[in-house]
Amino acid sequence: MFSNQCFALMGSMGWMGWLMPLTFLLLLGLGILALAKYLFMPHRSREDRS
Repeated sequence: MFSNQCFALMGSMGWMGWLMPLTFLLLLGLGILALAKYLFMPHRSREDRS
């Protein structure tokens, strides 16, 4: 199976093999949260800020 090969590759790389995918997933999640916040939060126009 693909997951077994992936885990074997990650294990052979040591801690960097686990750090890189977790960092990628974290950044992906933060990007999705930022996009959702931008899309679903009400926007204030420039006139409202002054």
